[in-house]
Amino acid sequence: MFPEDFTKRIRTQKYIDPESLLRSLEEPSPVSIRTNPGKWMKTPLYAEPVSWCKSGFYLDSRPSFTLDPLFHAGCYYPREASGMFMDQVFEQLVGSVENIRVLDLCAAPGGKSTQLSDLIGDSGVLISNEVIKSRSSVLAETIIKWGKGNTIVTQNDASDFSALHGYFDTILIDAPCSGEGMFRDKIAIDEWSTANTRLCEARQKRLISEMWPLLKENGLLVYSTCTFNPGENEENINWLIKKNEAVCLQLNINSFKGITEIDFNGVYGYGFYPGKIRGEGFFISVIRKTSKQDSVRPASSKMNEFKTDKNDLATAEKWCIKDPARFFKRGEDITALACPVEEYMFLFRNLTVRNGGTQIATRKKNDFLPSHELALSGIIRKSSFPIVDLNYADAIAYLRRDNFSLPDLDDSWNLITFKGVNLGFVKNICKRFNNYFPVEWRIRMNMPEPGKENIIQWD
Repeated sequence: MFPEDFTKRIRTQKYIDPESLLRSLEEPSPVSIRTNPGKWMKTPLYAEPVSWCKSGFYLDSRPSFTLDPLFHAGCYYPREASGMFMDQVFEQLVGSVENIRVLDLCAAPGGKSTQLSDLIGDSGVLISNEVIKSRSSVLAETIIKWGKGNTIVTQNDASDFSALHGYFDTILIDAPCSGEGMFRDKIAIDEWSTANTRLCEARQKRLISEMWPLLKENGLLVYSTCTFNPGENEENINWLIKKNEAVCLQLNINSFKGITEIDFNGVYGYGFYPGKIRGEGFFISVIRKTSKQDSVRPASSKMNEFKTDKNDLATAEKWCIKDPARFFKRGEDITALACPVEEYMFLFRNLTVRNGGTQIATRKKNDFLPSHELALSGIIRKSSFPIVDLNYADAIAYLRRDNFSLPDLDDSWNLITFKGVNLGFVKNICKRFNNYFPVEWRIRMNMPEPGKENIIQWD
């Protein structure tokens, strides 16, 4: 079932139990999610916690995420358990840092970035990047649904970040790799070859080299893959440290059964091996930059063309609780930026920005249309909108943009919720209403039969 060159190699890796690993890779993948502490404080019924992540949970079976309104509301995200170890990196090595600047270089589909956005707090800024256009659209959707508001989504190659020397406190490179940790999926097996592992090693070195100057002095590079290959893991970190002034950091894993510490000539990495842990294969290492590094300073910019007028400002302040100093107007769209305006302009001029924070509204002549991003965000002023809480069937109909009945709407804009969590807006127009759930996001699956919903139950 597995490539011969792969099985030969893992039998030479002293920290791997090859027979246990191969047996486990023939078993179904565990199902896990991470909940959104900013929206949803409940825990899944009958779920087991992921020990290294306080908001992570294993489910006993795979539900239908697509047919769950709480998924579309951003209350949780399906997240591979091993990758949730990022909680420990921040807790043990980063700590609480005001105004932290973080880059998630290879961020799609967005699970890592949702976790990072929670970890950095409201004063921090996360640049969540994906080079492939189609995947960057999926990434932006994930970030919007999570609703944290401290994240800027970009679509750039690693080389495009060259103007940002010394800008970041922490950079995560979850590097494209040979995918051995995903061998429960036949596609990953079919795509594997020894030649491809070598291509991955070279590409990973390029990413590391291009990201290194972007780190501040004492900044952290968090490097991870979903492979077991030493050439893509500890050997790459060893190569980086030999070329630069850097030190590899140890983590305390005593509380987490099954995680393997790899010590390769003083390079510390942490291996997650199926058969020892409940999750997919994963490797992570953290490197501190110890050399001096000049840092860029965003220059002052003329902002007149992007300023909100008094009507824009009045609407934005009425509908959201963000600092008005962060309000930014481009064309007819009003956005609450994830960072100060001058800093945003510096990023905007150097990167391809897909999403700069939370869009509040779009001006249409003398009227304002609240944005779907506002509905899903943590900055919405809910008291500004009448609220209509839907049952499950009507919530799915809303998300499918099907016809359904809302007999008691207030005038104009109404906020649609499910179990008290925001789903989006409708606008009352005489005896009918317009559904403003994004067409491109609508559910295309058929409605389940009543009583046959396969969705997560919550405690």
